[in-house]
Amino acid sequence: MAGESKAQLIIYNILNPFIMLMHKMGVTPNMITSFGLMLNVVAAIFFIVGAEQPDRTDMFYVGWGGFTILIAGLFDMMDGRLARVANLSSKFGAFYDSVIDRYSELVMFLGICYYLISHDYFLSSLFAFVALIGSMMVSYNRSRAESLGIDCSIGLMQRPARVVTIGAAAMFCGIAYFFFGAYTFRIPGTDLPIFETVSIFTLPVVFVAVMSNITAIQRLIHVRKELNKNNS
Repeated sequence: MAGESKAQLIIYNILNPFIMLMHKMGVTPNMITSFGLMLNVVAAIFFIVGAEQPDRTDMFYVGWGGFTILIAGLFDMMDGRLARVANLSSKFGAFYDSVIDRYSELVMFLGICYYLISHDYFLSSLFAFVALIGSMMVSYNRSRAESLGIDCSIGLMQRPARVVTIGAAAMFCGIAYFFFGAYTFRIPGTDLPIFETVSIFTLPVVFVAVMSNITAIQRLIHVRKELNKNNS
């Protein structure tokens, strides 16, 4: 990945021995990419199964869904790293990785939206859909910009940030439920909830919805400036 952060480099240093072991075992980057997609399918299944539970306050499946998303994110980092350190990079590999990443994110949001709609978290489900739109547009803007010869890896809410934010939020929501049970804080004297256990998950989803679309707009403005600069 272009523009790797310090946090990513630290994670790479931790994962390097495992990555080299996979290389010795004959594992290819495309295999890792495919496995990451399967993990996101598993994460979506956790959310879908959780959606079918009668108790909407039970965050057990949300927690496991988030944990699976984070593990899938690690594999998403490893495929490109393996391609570079083992000199297995190819144009098709880069194309395959990009396409499968989009499928992975779509499947992840499918499970999340299904869960939120099924348990009547209607407003949160709308934000999850807006987050999906923003996520796709962030990736699409970069792809189109690069086809024009413009580097567009800018903005806060890139794919690693989205995966970590949503995965960690869902996982910590499950952990909070495990240790403290279901919690609801209501406006005194009313039945209107202000904060619930699920809010540990849904509030970061709102954050991703807002920031991913801001990132997409930032990239749109960036490309316009670069094109104007080239035409001047």
